[in-house]
Amino acid sequence: MPNTIHPTAIISGNVEMGSGNTIGAHVIITGPVMMGDDNWIGTGAVIGAPPEVRTFGHPRTSDDVAGNGVVIGSRNVIREYAQVHQGWKGQTVLGDDLFLMNQVYIAHDCRLADGVTMASSALLAGHVTVGEGANLGLGTAVHQRVSIGAATMIGMGSVVTRNMPPFAKAFGNPARVRGVNKVGMERRGLSTGSIEAVADQYALPRDQWAFAQLATNAEIASFFSDWQN
Repeated sequence: MPNTIHPTAIISGNVEMGSGNTIGAHVIITGPVMMGDDNWIGTGAVIGAPPEVRTFGHPRTSDDVAGNGVVIGSRNVIREYAQVHQGWKGQTVLGDDLFLMNQVYIAHDCRLADGVTMASSALLAGHVTVGEGANLGLGTAVHQRVSIGAATMIGMGSVVTRNMPPFAKAFGNPARVRGVNKVGMERRGLSTGSIEAVADQYALPRDQWAFAQLATNAEIASFFSDWQN
């Protein structure tokens, strides 16, 4: 299936696309950008702007490189006026099957795993990582270099200043873990025993979490093995 690109879209630099992508009106894509298949990019979205780093040499001519690259997978929806910035130290990477609502902001060097949802006006500072299937509520702001675990639910308006573990339910300013994301775990088909094991951890104070106890649970061990408190 061919790509559909609105005549008002501006695509410049080294931009590679697969097939079946829909690029809306007034979208700006500045390479280096690599994009997979069947993505939908809404009106006014900006992909590949230079990283917002004071010392970065912003491009002056079409021959100047805007950054270290943006990599976008397949079947993503990026709604109106969302922004995805170029990588600075590395690449900015978006996985597959993301749903990014209007005016979302993704700064340099962020890495989003498959199936992430970001509601309108959610903001990621540089070097943030978001795990598979995580959901960030409307207006969430995430501090630079924070890691959000898989299937974690962040409530609207939260300010995330610390790493959030997998399968957590967190909200507030600053955001704190308030329990287990039971619905998210159930939707993944995880057992009641796994849900209860995680819930038991999150019922404890943060400095008493002992995720090593989950290492023998084959359903969920991999989600916690590399996570750092």
